[in-house]
Amino acid sequence: MTARLPWAVRPLLGAFAALAVVHLGALAAGASTLAQLTKPALMPVLAASVLARGGPPLLAGALLFGCGGDTFLQIGGDTVFLAGMGSFAAGHVCYLVLSARHGAPVGGRARTGGLGAVYGAVLAGTVVLLWPDLPADLRVPVAGYSLLLTAMAFGALRAGPWAAAGGLLFLLSDTLIASGIAHWPQLPVPQFWIMLTYAAAQLALAEGVLRAAAGPEGAGRRTTRPPTAVGAQRRTASS
Repeated sequence: MTARLPWAVRPLLGAFAALAVVHLGALAAGASTLAQLTKPALMPVLAASVLARGGPPLLAGALLFGCGGDTFLQIGGDTVFLAGMGSFAAGHVCYLVLSARHGAPVGGRARTGGLGAVYGAVLAGTVVLLWPDLPADLRVPVAGYSLLLTAMAFGALRAGPWAAAGGLLFLLSDTLIASGIAHWPQLPVPQFWIMLTYAAAQLALAEGVLRAAAGPEGAGRRTTRPPTAVGAQRRTASS
């Protein structure tokens, strides 16, 4: 996290951390009612912390779409599951736009192509392995969602290491969900691991986008924009 934060941010981040700990503890203890109450509260609190830091409203929107997905997914049923998937998909589109708007190229054409090939291979391998075991009516939606999710994770590389880590954690979390739908063997208390990786993913994505949006000073990363362009952008913003 950045060293200096607005006064309102620390309590909000503390509330997010406390909610996450309570939620994960409830999952581990089998306290389903407490888990259901705390799950939808996670992303709105994180979104509030983003706005308190002066972050892009679109980033808060991405997190709130995550809240919608969280809420739908714990209701149950195939139709509601698809609605939840759609809400998460809208959040991924927000992250794609944010990464393109505030990020910087990850390297030359060869490096970008190599990384794209790796992410593409992961996507193809996951879909091929899951496909036979998924319910027939969910195969195409899951494959389409997986494509968007992988594109988001790849695009997050542009926003720096925090966002890149968040994209990978999101891939892991949703792969755990898909493996459960496919009735693959699961870790003990699978929802615990799904939510642990998911909460960490959203936090890392938010931090990465905030740093990228802050520019070189906030992100501590290289940028391909020349100093004159950065200065012109600041003068335009302050006028």
